Amino acid sequence: MRIGRFDVRIFSDGIFRLDGGAMFGIVPKVLWEKQKPADDRNRIAMDMNCLLIRDADHVVLVETGAGTKLTPKQNEIYGIDQPPRLLAEIAALGVRPEQVTLVINTHLHFDHAGGNTYRDGDRIVSTFPRASYVFQRLEWQDAIAPNERTRGSYLPDDYAPLEAAGKLELIDESVEILPGVRLDRVQGHTRGTQTVRVSDRGQTLFFSSDFMPDRHHLPLPWIPAFDLFPLETLAAKKVILPRAIEERWIVGFTHDLPRFGRISQSDGRYRFEEVA
Repeated sequence: MRIGRFDVRIFSDGIFRLDGGAMFGIVPKVLWEKQKPADDRNRIAMDMNCLLIRDADHVVLVETGAGTKLTPKQNEIYGIDQPPRLLAEIAALGVRPEQVTLVINTHLHFDHAGGNTYRDGDRIVSTFPRASYVFQRLEWQDAIAPNERTRGSYLPDDYAPLEAAGKLELIDESVEILPGVRLDRVQGHTRGTQTVRVSDRGQTLFFSSDFMPDRHHLPLPWIPAFDLFPLETLAAKKVILPRAIEERWIVGFTHDLPRFGRISQSDGRYRFEEVA
């Protein structure tokens, strides 16, 4: 996908599985299961999508999937039955880890930040040795001091070693981290979740983060129970979805099939249509 001077690719690090009821919150199973069938443990399968954004001077990776550090028990709980694909996917696009200049995590849950680091013998080291890692300061604060509700989603080995290595770039609210690449904090899923917008030459691509994890969460009340601030998610959807339609944004989701599309509205319903 070309967005002006940027080449943007979306790909999946692999499939993981979470409880369908938790993913759809107040929506009854009789409705959500028509869209996302559950397995015998009530889990639904979701891709862990990443973006690779390139121009003449930068190689930016958005999200790093679950990584290689999960234990066999964790892989079983989350239904991860294939090796992570992140490094193979970027290699197929002609990128080596040392060529990545910037890593952006929309937030620090393990399925978005696990590939930030890997285990090298007894050490945990950064996967992308030349890159700075960018996320919201509020997300960092909540990740290093999780509470009883959030602790299961944050795995310190995914991000704590980056501080000691001097690799962190913490930001506040909205920042144009590179010319044409904008990060905006959207409180809802967590306090520090951020979305990514890539804009150039009149085109915009929007990567939703877990603010809106897939096309099935386009209806306004379809909000995961995982969201810490669901009414904030609702308010953000009321602002962002009409803007995406009006400005004809190309949209990618974190947990849908790895593809791009546009959002439209008819008969009061939001729809997603894939684009090549």
